[in-house]
Amino acid sequence: MVSSLIGTTIEWYDFFLYGSAAALVFNKVFFPGFDPLVGTILAFATYAVGFVARPLGGLVFGHFGDKVGRKKMLVLSLLIMGIATFAIGLLPTYSAVGLLAPILLVVFRLLQGFAVGGEWGGAILIVAEHGEAERRGFWSSWPQAGVPGGSLLAVGVLFLLASTMDDAAFEAWGWRVPFLLSALLVVVGLYIRVSISESPVFQRAQAEMKRSQVRQKAPILQVLRRYRREVLIAMGARFVENVSYYIFTVFVLTYATTEVGLTRGTALNAVLIASAVQFVTIPLLGALSDRIGRRPLYLAGAIGVGIWGFAFFALIDTKSFAAITLAVTAGLVLHAMMYGPQAAYFAELFATSVRYSGASIGYQLASVFAGSLAPIIAVALLARYGSSTPISIYLAASAVITIIAVLLSHETRQRELSADSGIDRANVPGGGG
Repeated sequence: MVSSLIGTTIEWYDFFLYGSAAALVFNKVFFPGFDPLVGTILAFATYAVGFVARPLGGLVFGHFGDKVGRKKMLVLSLLIMGIATFAIGLLPTYSAVGLLAPILLVVFRLLQGFAVGGEWGGAILIVAEHGEAERRGFWSSWPQAGVPGGSLLAVGVLFLLASTMDDAAFEAWGWRVPFLLSALLVVVGLYIRVSISESPVFQRAQAEMKRSQVRQKAPILQVLRRYRREVLIAMGARFVENVSYYIFTVFVLTYATTEVGLTRGTALNAVLIASAVQFVTIPLLGALSDRIGRRPLYLAGAIGVGIWGFAFFALIDTKSFAAITLAVTAGLVLHAMMYGPQAAYFAELFATSVRYSGASIGYQLASVFAGSLAPIIAVALLARYGSSTPISIYLAASAVITIIAVLLSHETRQRELSADSGIDRANVPGGGG
């Protein structure tokens, strides 16, 4: 659990650092010749590229994670992420090399997306497949807490820099420091991940397959043949969870600074406090899902987010720091009602032989249509209508998609992961679920 939490925190620190920098400075550093809102849309477009690479990462890492093990893929994903993030910190600006600067930015963002696409499935499975079934929601929610943990680190470092230097220094070199700092964090994460043991559930499934002399088919083919419904449910369940997170933590930085006129420090500090609260609530809600089930909690979160979107911007518009902090914090607590049980929920949808691939594909494919587009759509709606109301409607519509998906699924809390190796599904005609 500790290994997954620390490694995931570091990996998401790298990924979210890009989003925060895109909201605050990349429009000026890499797209300086455009109107501020247009430059921000272009910055978020390069940000979205990382999401496009995530399903590919999920496919590749999922395939090998189901074939050779979870641990090796976790080490590799962290290494790739660290190299890409450090390289972004060394990039020349548009004023120095012209068009080459945003092109290189896109290349390294693709690598970030590829790495994080393989990270999530391995991180949650290494915990879910170690822990006991009755507390799976609690244990597997800790890697999920690495997401606000990474956001906390990224926003915290940016807040510290933004509050201790003027805008000119921050745009000239200050934004590079958090990217270069990731090298030290990755070294720590790699040391911890190398020391953990492989998932016992995976090892037992491999041993059973060897004893049965069954040749394991390509996991992705099994997923596409036998688990199409489960993948679609995971994608739908993920939709508003993913959209809302990037509205509440990334787009809010742009909205608060460019539309409402708040300082960078005020907006960053509100997200910082909210992320700290969410870091604590995710494991608590994961534990609650062990008692009442994954679906009731998930549905409550989706409904809550769909409604809260309308209050969210009204509170931001007050320009009161307390109201802004309340807006982001309440939004992230509602988000945690989905994100806390999500790891166990998605892991329980698939058999062991395809679990890494299936969970990763459902999770990462949704991110292409949800999280990657959320800041771009939000900025475009703001530019087109000059109002936050269409963005709130966009959030509510996303919530409807998730509510339908969860209602179409079954409760998975009682499922025993080690009892389902996937061998029967892989070899018995029509044996899918």
